[in-house]
Amino acid sequence: MTARPTGRRPLICTYRVQLHAGFGFDDAAAIVPYLADLGVSHLYCSPYLQAAPGSTHGYDVVDHDVVNRELGGAAGHARMIAALEQYGLGQVVDVVPNHMSVATAENRWWWDVLENGPASRYADHFDVDWDPPEAKLRNQVLVPVLGDQYGRVLDAGDIRVVRHGAEFVVEYFEHRFPIAPPTLDGLLSTAADHAGDDTLAYLADAHHDLPHATTKNPERLARRQRDKQILADLLARRLGESPESSAAIDGAIDTVNGDRVALHQLLERQNYRLAFWRTGSQELDYRRFFDVTTLAGLRVERTEVFEAVHASILDWYRRGQVDGLRIDHPDGLRDPAGYLQTLRERAPEAWLLVEKILEPGESMPEDWPVDGTTGYDFMQQVDGLFVDPLGEAALTETLQAFTGSDESYDEVVRRSKRDTLRLVLAADVARSTEQFHRVCESQLRYRDFTRADLRRTLTAVLVSFGVYRTYVRVDTDGRRFVDDTDRRTVRAAADAALALDPSLDAELLDFLVRALLLDVADDDAVELALRFQQLSGPAMAKGVEDTTFYRYLRLVSLNEVGGDPGRFGIELDDFHRANADAAVTRPRRMLASSTHDTKRSEDVRARISLLAECPDEWAETVARWSAMNDRHRRGDLPDRATEYLLYQTLVGTHPISRDRIAEYLEKAVREAKEHTSWLEPDGAYESAVLGFVDGVVADESFMNDLDRFVAGVTEPARESSLGRLVLKLTCPGVPDVYQGTELWTGELVDPDNRRPVDHGRRAALLPRLDRAVPDLSTDDDGRAKLFVLHRLLGLRRRRPDSFAGSYERLPVEGRSESHAIAFTRADDVAVCVPRFTLRLRRRGGLADTSMILPAGTWTNVFTGESVDGRVPLAQALGSFPVGVWERSA
Repeated sequence: MTARPTGRRPLICTYRVQLHAGFGFDDAAAIVPYLADLGVSHLYCSPYLQAAPGSTHGYDVVDHDVVNRELGGAAGHARMIAALEQYGLGQVVDVVPNHMSVATAENRWWWDVLENGPASRYADHFDVDWDPPEAKLRNQVLVPVLGDQYGRVLDAGDIRVVRHGAEFVVEYFEHRFPIAPPTLDGLLSTAADHAGDDTLAYLADAHHDLPHATTKNPERLARRQRDKQILADLLARRLGESPESSAAIDGAIDTVNGDRVALHQLLERQNYRLAFWRTGSQELDYRRFFDVTTLAGLRVERTEVFEAVHASILDWYRRGQVDGLRIDHPDGLRDPAGYLQTLRERAPEAWLLVEKILEPGESMPEDWPVDGTTGYDFMQQVDGLFVDPLGEAALTETLQAFTGSDESYDEVVRRSKRDTLRLVLAADVARSTEQFHRVCESQLRYRDFTRADLRRTLTAVLVSFGVYRTYVRVDTDGRRFVDDTDRRTVRAAADAALALDPSLDAELLDFLVRALLLDVADDDAVELALRFQQLSGPAMAKGVEDTTFYRYLRLVSLNEVGGDPGRFGIELDDFHRANADAAVTRPRRMLASSTHDTKRSEDVRARISLLAECPDEWAETVARWSAMNDRHRRGDLPDRATEYLLYQTLVGTHPISRDRIAEYLEKAVREAKEHTSWLEPDGAYESAVLGFVDGVVADESFMNDLDRFVAGVTEPARESSLGRLVLKLTCPGVPDVYQGTELWTGELVDPDNRRPVDHGRRAALLPRLDRAVPDLSTDDDGRAKLFVLHRLLGLRRRRPDSFAGSYERLPVEGRSESHAIAFTRADDVAVCVPRFTLRLRRRGGLADTSMILPAGTWTNVFTGESVDGRVPLAQALGSFPVGVWERSA
């Protein structure tokens, strides 16, 4: 293996940027001086291999060999690298191994698959089922892009054959598809007869005689690839030599385009089937990213696919231009452990992170050779730490009284997952059902179960699955690996499914459990287990994060990626225990507070969480607001749940523009799928919702009341935000700052959180931070947040060993001890931040409560004040609401 030419740069803090045409490589290079002054060590970039045209995020890669031209291409990339090297910053790159965009012709792999079907050299690069349950789709790829039923689109003349030189394509508005070479025989033959051209006649016969797309013979496959190119070259030459033949071919094309039957017959011979876009959720025959039909799953477990996907990225790593790799959606892979082990072998010194969503109580698989997750688990721990458990009962009662529903969180999850599996992931369930059927057909005891029985059993287990997936695997030598965690997970899901539905056949359910745990000696059973694991993740993501989190609205600051809104906060003991463990097991994990995928920014969540500290006042406020705004309703619309979501969102984001809140609420109600959805939008309902928003934000009396309420929670929310920031910067791991969040930020879910960031404003504030400790009561621009970030990144640079060292809980004693989060790092950095500060203010503050520091003199990083021994918290946090101290030498 080639030795890496440069050592790894110290990991202090990453800064995440979202690259797109409006913020490319040169824009990223321009902020590098600011990031260096701030104290950041690594620029953390969204994916920047060539993506689909107009991509705003980069996860829709179309070419792994090309740097995204819309970002500035290879030249712009080189300039960004040069800027990073000039200022001593490293780089973390987002890697997308699970899928590629197939939305456009720019993806040459997919184009080849559509042109040549199973005979394509890239047929095994994608996870296509060439023998699906639907006989009509065998050896064809379903392409659900049509805006209406196929026959109607055909009748309207919207599908046409078009020639570009010697290339023949099918066009449907902006979409283009290749025509399989053998199927050109009819067009060429017709043109040859019309022009009296023997050369065209020969080419027609030669195209017809090309080996079929379904051939498995390697020699015939090679011959097809060779001969089709030779024929294309000969045809191009003939068309250049003979204008008469060109005109004859164009006439043949016009004839086909004008004949509905002839055009249909030509389309039927292709290796793809054009279809109404709605059919994708029910009949798609390739694995995709969640429910996105334009993102086709890759088989990166195949060596040639792995090498092709990672060629550019590993080259940058070898050159020393990349220090870290962030792996997107490893749960989508067939064998995440095998993939990560291969990647670690190829990049032995890389800081390797995975976008793995850990449910509460779940741990990272032990055989993953990674430094940690991208931080959602830490984010949930911190968020939970600032949710007051004393408010749970009252907020539950308020939700039920306002919405009229007493459905529990678990009940909403199960209903949402069932809806998702029935409507959104139906095609994926059908594929697993067919695989289960193959397994049962070979077992005499189970062969009489119908597909309906099998689907019902599979669905019941998926609905009850408590985590994203299990990780059973089979290595290249055929050895099977199943750990105790996987066994507990699957059996718990089966037990829960049977408890919820005793009418399930218990013996069939047990057989499914054994198959999923690789206890059935059958290759089809192994395939079922591996495919099931790639389905349970999307069922969780789409059913919970993208549906339940928009339906269950008790306290929406808890409705966050990887979160459990049914669990109202976490215990302080659990937080300390998790961090002490991380200091030993994952000291270089990433610590996140906002990301490009979070539903709400860290500051929005901090403000909404305060509702748990004033639940009675909140209940009265919501009732008052609803009465005030009743005149803006259209009958019984919007529903009370949507209205309740709106009020919480306004509290979290105020002030916010009408357009931003309207765009958010429209997305929210579609994600909830209760009254409208992306698949079945209800214009009348959505109009009523947006009309209500317009009425509310234009209502002066309501907005004045909203001003008063938000003013009462603003300063405690800022204290809470600073406390969360301090924890991110001092707990075991490497903190990440999402673009723009170094100041107060009121962003909501994407695309709201991907709006332009004014880095110039932030850079201008930096030199002014040392003038005085910021006053939170007047800090509307967010300099207190930038102040804390800058000071603590400086501390991390001065004392790297401290933040790589131990984590010990710091003793706190007194009446308000549960309000203080205190610990030390390596015995020479001490941290203390308050929580539940709104409730704390109403009960007199931190009087009679002290922290007990180890021996020595400790200096406050923010205020310069020195303390030692037993320190009253009212004194320690008197000048600034959060505290970090370093011990003098």
